[in-house]
Amino acid sequence: MAIQQGLTNSFKQEMLQSGQNLLTDTLYMALYTAFSDIGASTTVYTITNQVPTGNGYTAGGRPITGATINTDVDTGVVYVNFNNVSWPGASFIARGALIYNVTRSNKSVAVLDFGADKSFNSINNTVAMPVNTATTALIRFP
Repeated sequence: MAIQQGLTNSFKQEMLQSGQNLLTDTLYMALYTAFSDIGASTTVYTITNQVPTGNGYTAGGRPITGATINTDVDTGVVYVNFNNVSWPGASFIARGALIYNVTRSNKSVAVLDFGADKSFNSINNTVAMPVNTATTALIRFP
């Protein structure tokens, strides 16, 4: 099984039930190896097949900051994005990431598939978030 990018099913349900507040809750991004099977059915943060601690990575990942929520007035799409997440002093390989909500008992938010193994190092150590628009933002609700 491979990493499957997208919002997790549990996150979509919780958003409709007012279960997570992306503007005030504490969110983290954890990185995973190609052996991970995180995807839409992932409900909470897991350590299974996470990048090993060391070489600039700590289990649990790093905090995500700068959440913005916008609405495209023409299409009605509500979209969310965050600041980029960096690992200074990194020297490891990751295949994907899980964004999860520490405030809400480590509930999952979204899974990112990098498309291939990504080498993190002193020059390339950042997960860059997509452009914050209604068609490209990380999280979009039509």
